[in-house]
Amino acid sequence: MLHVIDHPLIRHKLTVMRDRNTGTKDFRENLDEIGSLMVYEVTRDLPVADVEIETPICSYTAKTLESPVVVAPILRAGLGMVSGILSLIPTAKVAHIGLYRDEKTLEPHTYFEKYPPNIEEATVLIVDPMLATGGSANAAIDMVKRQGAKNIKLVCLVGAPEGVKAVEREHPDVDIYLAALDEKLNENGYIVPGLGDAGDRIFGTK
Repeated sequence: MLHVIDHPLIRHKLTVMRDRNTGTKDFRENLDEIGSLMVYEVTRDLPVADVEIETPICSYTAKTLESPVVVAPILRAGLGMVSGILSLIPTAKVAHIGLYRDEKTLEPHTYFEKYPPNIEEATVLIVDPMLATGGSANAAIDMVKRQGAKNIKLVCLVGAPEGVKAVEREHPDVDIYLAALDEKLNENGYIVPGLGDAGDRIFGTK
């Protein structure tokens, strides 16, 4: 199921990121902040369990997160979303999924993967700023599922309809969260209007 998180603060920060004149510092900071704003909604349905505590006044049955959370950024651009998410879920573990897209075929290739233990018990948030063709997202979901993960959410800033359809077709059990659903992909596989190459803009490599 697709969820587009439409919020004035997210729209404003995304506008800053789309602007070609926005520098690395502001691009990175706004990505970090949008990650925090999005994860608040993404985690709305996380399971909770009862826990007995003592408040300064009395005994109380409170709620705590029932299962662990794993943040799984698709390298390298996905790293830009991790800090904002961890600011709200500091106990989350971080996996790493190394994929690169062949510029000619647009197909994803794996070069690195590392996961925390017991990922099968966790809610896994696969994060990447861009959902373009859906190839990298589908590959990452496949990789996480091979580790035994069952509760997986895909969290991206900007998505194209083509990418959304590709993920929904291959992984109908994975919820997709976007800050914006853009118009289309161009002939080079870039999202229109998009925000350019997120990795290059995050790390200042172009």
